[in-house]
Amino acid sequence: MRVKLICLLFTAANVFSVYGQEVSEEQELNNLKSELSQIKAQLALLEPLMLQFEAINRRIKVLEQQQNNHAKMASSSASPPRETPLPKSEEQQLSHQTRGLEREAKIYATLRPTLGYIDENNESQWDVRDALSHAGFKSTVEFNDNWQGILHGEWGIDLSNNGDFGKARQVYVALDSPYGTVGIGKQRPAQYLFIAEYVDIFNHSNSPFAYDPESLFFVDNLLSYQISKGHFTWMLVSQFDGAEGDNNSDLINGGVSFDKDNLHIAITYTKISEYEGERELDDNEILGGSFAYTFDSGLYFALGYQDKKYSRDLIHDKQGHTFDMSMAYPFGKYYKVKAGYFDFDDGHSANKTHKFHGANLTFEWLPVENLRLHVEFLHRDFEYLADFNSLSIGFRYDYAEVWRY
Repeated sequence: MRVKLICLLFTAANVFSVYGQEVSEEQELNNLKSELSQIKAQLALLEPLMLQFEAINRRIKVLEQQQNNHAKMASSSASPPRETPLPKSEEQQLSHQTRGLEREAKIYATLRPTLGYIDENNESQWDVRDALSHAGFKSTVEFNDNWQGILHGEWGIDLSNNGDFGKARQVYVALDSPYGTVGIGKQRPAQYLFIAEYVDIFNHSNSPFAYDPESLFFVDNLLSYQISKGHFTWMLVSQFDGAEGDNNSDLINGGVSFDKDNLHIAITYTKISEYEGERELDDNEILGGSFAYTFDSGLYFALGYQDKKYSRDLIHDKQGHTFDMSMAYPFGKYYKVKAGYFDFDDGHSANKTHKFHGANLTFEWLPVENLRLHVEFLHRDFEYLADFNSLSIGFRYDYAEVWRY
């Protein structure tokens, strides 16, 4: 009897154990199904966010590609042809057709007043002068791949005389294409862009000091052509002023420059027809060369030289030259020292010549990128005239605003 009772108890225990296990598994299954339903509900809520995420991500890629194309257009100068733009997606093409042509507009100004103690012609004076302040605007419009039109106007501001809005410096239109850039109007010639620009680093209206007296800065009635291939840039300009001088070309100026990394080398040739009223005197011929290099230390060194031949007749022929050497060295982030040596010879005889040589030394403080303060000492030693000395302080504030649309 006792054995039967024990067997009965074991049987009951096994039944209850199996039943409890079945209940536990069923409860777990129900819990898992409930959790799965909750996850599905949360995923359903996330689906719109995922769609929105994908749409925003696609739009970001489109805008980044458009921004890259704008950056290429802004970084390209009037000389080198731009690289072929990246292929546009269908959405970008539709956007391009909707908003029209790619355009860029820029306005800018730079004010450069100076206050100096000047010793000139054996007379000393304090004077407020101007170091070529000017203002202008430039607009470009792309009308085909790698083709754009350029409009540029720039005028001087004379802070030494009532702050007058002065004469035009550059006013021209140009067509930039893969085959080069053609411009018509008042422009910088190759003589300045390839030679003088690299030694023109000082805060003075007569810089570069040897180049300045008789050389080219801006030329009106000018037709220009410029193209870049690899590290070489070729430029040819010609002046056509039918109302003055020659009925054909009055000036021809061409040159080639090599620019790679920190190195610049250039050579130019200029022929200028000289007239006295309607009488042709003959031509002036100028052969120029320049060299510039920036060292790893930050030292900048540049040379500019011009050999000038004044052709008149056998008796009045003369030979002159200009030589400018410029250096600049930064001290830390905010300071820079600049120095120059120059030599000018106009080829005239002693009673007519303005031959001189000299040197200058400049200290600059650049507290922010577009503001420059300087102290400059300048000495010009004339061969047969009174020497020139000046000690000046000056400010330069540059402003620019660019719109792309």
